[in-house]
Amino acid sequence: MTEARAFDPVWEAKYACGHTQRYPWDAVVSFVFRHAPKDRPRGEVSILEVGCGTGANLWFAAREGFAVAGVDASPSAVAAARARFAAEGLAGDLRVGDFTALPFADASFDLAIDRCALTCAGRSAARFAIAEVRRVLRPGGRFYFNPYSDRHSSAASGHAGADGLTLDIAEGTLVGAGQLCFYGRQQVVDALADWRLVALQHMEYADLLVPGWLNHAEWRAVAERPDA
Repeated sequence: MTEARAFDPVWEAKYACGHTQRYPWDAVVSFVFRHAPKDRPRGEVSILEVGCGTGANLWFAAREGFAVAGVDASPSAVAAARARFAAEGLAGDLRVGDFTALPFADASFDLAIDRCALTCAGRSAARFAIAEVRRVLRPGGRFYFNPYSDRHSSAASGHAGADGLTLDIAEGTLVGAGQLCFYGRQQVVDALADWRLVALQHMEYADLLVPGWLNHAEWRAVAERPDA
């Protein structure tokens, strides 16, 4: 692979060996309930996740009655997500694909979720992906963008790769996560320059029992696609 590749094959290797997540992230649950349109039945509200992995976030949304779709570049992850949905009788459009070229029509979704998936791509690939998310969202649709912060302990380890990536992370909670792009505040704002920023939170916590401390830090941004 090249250092700037959008999808890091480390994730296919992890999913092929059985890596999975059973339950959704709490911040995603909050985003869905807070920002889903309230003027339509849930079955008419459509949610897309880019980098959906084994589908835990979409599993939650489907169980709550929303129409869901997801894209992930890992065939093993998508196969696991499809199997789980089938076993529980849930409907979902789950596809193997590239989030820089989403296989969906313009203005197809009400909400879009990125839970630390685009942060695994270089800055230019992330910009393409965010433009694609904007394309497939309806005007007024909202996007949850959740990259890691440059204040994360792991951001200071590894070495610099192409397109803003950090490679071979050796310290912190993200060891083994492959290539990652860490964001400062202005980089988050710039990534969402074509959107209306609705919320911008910096979440940070330190593990004080670890010698030297381990600091976890991430951004939680909510952006709305303008009408124009």
